[in-house]
Amino acid sequence: MARKETITIGMILDTAFNMVKTEGIESVTARKVAAAANCSTQPIFRVYKNMEELQKAVYEKSIEYFLQYYKDFEKKSNVPFTNLGLAYIAFAREEKNYFKLLFVNGMQGGKSMYELLNGEDGNVVKEINLARSMGCANPGHMFMKMWIFIHGAACMSLSGDFDLTDDETMSLLEKSYESFSRE
Repeated sequence: MARKETITIGMILDTAFNMVKTEGIESVTARKVAAAANCSTQPIFRVYKNMEELQKAVYEKSIEYFLQYYKDFEKKSNVPFTNLGLAYIAFAREEKNYFKLLFVNGMQGGKSMYELLNGEDGNVVKEINLARSMGCANPGHMFMKMWIFIHGAACMSLSGDFDLTDDETMSLLEKSYESFSRE
């Protein structure tokens, strides 16, 4: 009778995913994952060809995590790009290592930042359409202006240099949109 597998692909992926949360993607090595999963490296390489394949799976799971985070994030503003910005900045503040993996480290798995943000639900497209419906003449250009500001604020939060409250951040994003609209 064959020995029952006790370490599954889901367990390995969840272990590596949780390691990223606390230690960053750099921590996802065969030995460290095996130790955290309380197994040898053999089960890891039974289900993944190599560590790059496991890291790619962690990356994909991190994308799903961010998109669910955004979907669940309370929408507080009617000003285009503000809710997306609030969620993105909060994600950077609360989930530093996942944020770095997705939006700073450059491991985009063939996806642009726009594609990551947009997701299957069309998050960015919805914001661009909202801007258009509110009279923005060039909503794609507006997105770029807002995104430079939003991404900068999110990156500042990684180092603790962005310490505004959510309400202050919302006000700043709304005022930025208004200012950019006048240009």
